[in-house]
Amino acid sequence: MSSRFIFPNFNKSILNISATLAEFLNCPNNNATLPILKEELKKNYKNVVFIIFDGLGINPININLKDDSFMKSNIKEVLTSVFPSTTANATTTMLTNKYPMEHGWFGWSLYFDELKVAVDVFPGVNSHTKEPVDQSYKTNIIPTEPFYKYANTDYTISKVVPIYWTDGEDLNKYVASDIDDYFSLTKAICEKEGKQFVYLYCPEPDHMMHEYGVLSLESKITINYLNLKLKELYDSVEDTLFIITADHGQVDVSDYIELYKDEKLLSLLSWPVFLESRAPAFKIKEGCNDKFIKLFNEKYSEDFELFETKDLINQKVFGPIDNLDKAYLLADYIAISKNNKIMLLGELAHRHKGHHGSLTEEMLVPLILISKR
Repeated sequence: MSSRFIFPNFNKSILNISATLAEFLNCPNNNATLPILKEELKKNYKNVVFIIFDGLGINPININLKDDSFMKSNIKEVLTSVFPSTTANATTTMLTNKYPMEHGWFGWSLYFDELKVAVDVFPGVNSHTKEPVDQSYKTNIIPTEPFYKYANTDYTISKVVPIYWTDGEDLNKYVASDIDDYFSLTKAICEKEGKQFVYLYCPEPDHMMHEYGVLSLESKITINYLNLKLKELYDSVEDTLFIITADHGQVDVSDYIELYKDEKLLSLLSWPVFLESRAPAFKIKEGCNDKFIKLFNEKYSEDFELFETKDLINQKVFGPIDNLDKAYLLADYIAISKNNKIMLLGELAHRHKGHHGSLTEEMLVPLILISKR
């Protein structure tokens, strides 16, 4: 097993932020809470602002922010993401306060045997042709509910999100079109009468790092602009606690493996390859397991470590729960990148310059706490 692998710690992860906030808002919660955040929330702030910057893990922070920057200097703890360390899985974990094995949004691409197709679950398109598919899976197979739906609190709960964000609730939903919008909308909410709780999800800097890489000037400018806008927001409000984290980090991609061209390996599969380019999943034809393992390891073991899915489940990598109703969505084997390479799962796959999904540096994210009275 790669010494670089960082497995989820479900006592000190992004899930535990949501568990702590669920308890704070008097929502149902059976998950472990974070003592440092729990203590801070006892101080009865007028405003509590929870911010998720997509992709802004420890690796991009260390590369792009100075040690004395507003965000980096206020990191209180380093947490783990979930596996696969990807937006579909991680943001759903935080939104629902549920383990991946409970909500089932394991990766960007899932194969639904009910539909006989691999689906990019957020946009609802065929993973390999990019054509629209029936999106009934969102309610019938992997339904979600935000944890704050069941809040019993004197805080008014609002969310500031991109236009494509859907969580089944449109009450107090503020749609942002760019980075400036996220902060101006949040400022306006914080200035309202009464106690305000804000759930903010911003898709940057993930988009910028995918396009240009973690080390790029474009990503550095974006991350430093987020840092600047956060400081400006902090300066403009009173009696507010800011809780900032990321769903995952990113690493720069070093090379691309064109898995979709490997006809010999693909002939052993009963489903198309799916899940993530740094953590692809495989469903094997009956009687072909040994042949698949041998062939995969001969070709790809230098860069990817192959795991039986049942072993990862037994190790509680997807959550320490006994209900495995969603386990079939993970198929038989998952290959995990040991370095910075990615596998292209289809001819139309993006050749991202920065990526995530594995168990390396992208697993580490910050817990940033900044308060103002």
